[in-house]
Amino acid sequence: MRIVVAEDDALLREGLVLLLRGEGLDVVAAVEDGAAFLAAVTEHRPEVAIVDVRMPPTHTDEGIRAAVAARADQPDLAVLVLSAHVEQSFATELLAGSARGLGYLLKERVGRVETFLEALDRVARGGTAIDPDVVAQLFARRRAADRLAALTNREREVLALMAQGLGNTAISQQLFITDNAVHKHIRNIFAKLDLPVGEDSDRRVVAVLRHLEASGGVG
Repeated sequence: MRIVVAEDDALLREGLVLLLRGEGLDVVAAVEDGAAFLAAVTEHRPEVAIVDVRMPPTHTDEGIRAAVAARADQPDLAVLVLSAHVEQSFATELLAGSARGLGYLLKERVGRVETFLEALDRVARGGTAIDPDVVAQLFARRRAADRLAALTNREREVLALMAQGLGNTAISQQLFITDNAVHKHIRNIFAKLDLPVGEDSDRRVVAVLRHLEASGGVG
């Protein structure tokens, strides 16, 4: 797995490189700003990019803009975004296109090595990994839209875990309920959000996006 790291904090950047290489992963470049990141992606064509939200020169949204530009050029590039704080608009901006191979983690999660590596692996395999704290704050910041308001508390819990990228078995283990119960809750979520019958994987992504839209707005 070829990885490019874009992080302006030198200590964190070097720490990530050491961690990833220690796991046998191929870090082909480690850079400190968005321009260097885009150049590295063009040169190395990595499978995965780990990108800080805020980088020089303005330390606002350079990382997100660079990640979006990189995905436009290389649609199969998996991107794991790191942020010191919950950036609601940035989280939804990334998910506005295809949610495949995308992750958004708070930097404090990097210190929990196993959790970080699990999220990286999930994103690299085309999944979605959204930090549970991000999900929690997005729920708390704004009342749900009418359709989301129709969900029960348990259905909201299931949807929140779906947003973190968990599959049905993992959700059942987290909530201590049966797989059949999870299937029932997800069917109810799809019905209440008026999602047409189709591939469940696609409907899961749309359900998560509906939640994020209601919590702060995609688009």
